[in-house]
Amino acid sequence: MARPWEADPSALFVRRLGKSAKELGTTKDEDGCPDIWELGNGDIAIVGRDLTDAYAARLPADVTIAADERLVVIPGRMLRSAKPDIADA
Repeated sequence: MARPWEADPSALFVRRLGKSAKELGTTKDEDGCPDIWELGNGDIAIVGRDLTDAYAARLPADVTIAADERLVVIPGRMLRSAKPDIADA
């Protein structure tokens, strides 16, 4: 059965939402900076730490992670800084 939503790997990065990791002080200019981006099709791309395995045994009952999905974590202040860039509708 087809899923109601599929990620489009051809969608392009359009704009950063919120501040960069450097602006927030969550990086030392090294590889592996968390980030939030809007894609050309309106989807959101998140760059974060893959903690799928760490959280797998303690997910809430109504949370599932498909084999082709990963649970990523970003700094809370990064998402909060993106709030003004995220439309209400």
